Amino acid sequence: MYPSRFHYEAPRSLDDALDLKAAHGDDAKVLAGGQSLVPLLKLRFASPELLVDINNIPALDYHVVDADGTLRVGALCRHADLERSTLLGKHPTMAAAAPMIADPIVRNRGTLVGSWCHADPQGDWASVMLALGAVLVVDGPGGRRQIPASQVVTGPFQNSLRPDEIAIEARIPGASGTAAGSYLKLERRVGDFATVGVAVAVDSSGGTVSRAGIALTGVGPANIEATAAAQALVGKRLDAGTIEQAAALAAEAAQPKTDHRGSAEYKRHIVHTFVTRGLGGNGAVHAAA
Repeated sequence: MYPSRFHYEAPRSLDDALDLKAAHGDDAKVLAGGQSLVPLLKLRFASPELLVDINNIPALDYHVVDADGTLRVGALCRHADLERSTLLGKHPTMAAAAPMIADPIVRNRGTLVGSWCHADPQGDWASVMLALGAVLVVDGPGGRRQIPASQVVTGPFQNSLRPDEIAIEARIPGASGTAAGSYLKLERRVGDFATVGVAVAVDSSGGTVSRAGIALTGVGPANIEATAAAQALVGKRLDAGTIEQAAALAAEAAQPKTDHRGSAEYKRHIVHTFVTRGLGGNGAVHAAA
C-alpha cells in the first residue's frame, strides 16, 4: 500500500522545524529515523498533511557524557551509534540493550528518541529509560521542558508531547555509586519485537543497593515500571532472598495477555526469570567498566 499524499519539508535548523510544527500541530509528523513512521505511512495508519524531516539539523546528531556522568542522546543519534559507542561503559543497561534493538538495518537508521516517543508497548528503549530514571527533553513555543520517563508514554502509541513540540534529547543520569544492569529479551527470531523484555539497573555503594530500576517490555498496554520490585532492593544487599522478592514483585506487576506468542502465565514466568538473571542470579548482570 502507498501512503496518503503529504507535503514534505526538510528544515535546516531547529527553529525552522519548530515553526513548522507550531503551524501544523498534529497534522505534522516529525521524521528522524523513520523506522516506525514510514511503515505507519505505508499502511495508512498515519496520514499527516506534512512530514517534517529533521535529518538536516546537525546539532541533534550526538551523544555525550557530561562532567556529572549524565549521558545526553540527541534526537538524531542512531541505535547503531550507541551500539558502537565507547561512552556506555558507565551505563551498562544501555550497553546491553543497544545491540538488541530490532536488526542491523533498523539500527543503522532508527533513533533512541524516536523509538521512545513512538511508544510501542514492545519497544525496548522505553523500558530502559524507565529503569534508568531518564528524562526526555522537548522544545516548543513555550520553551524547553523535561518530561520524566514515567510520564513520557501515556498509552499504546501515545506520548505526552504537545502537538507543537519536538523531542530533542534523552538524558540519562549518571550512577550514584557503582552501576550494574542488563537488558534481557525473549524474541521469536532475531530482530523481532519482544515477547518479554526486562531492563534492570542497579547502583550500589559498599555492597548495598542505593538505587534500582526495573521495567518490563511487551507485557502490558505500555512499558511497565516495576516500582515495588525496584524499591524492594534499595538499602539491601543483592542476595538470593532479595533477588527472589524483586523477581516475584516484577512478575506481579506484569499485565500480560495470552496470544500467539505465549500464555499470560508463561510471560509472567519469563519476567520472573529475567529479573532473577538480570540481578545476577545467573551471572547476566553487567557492571560498569
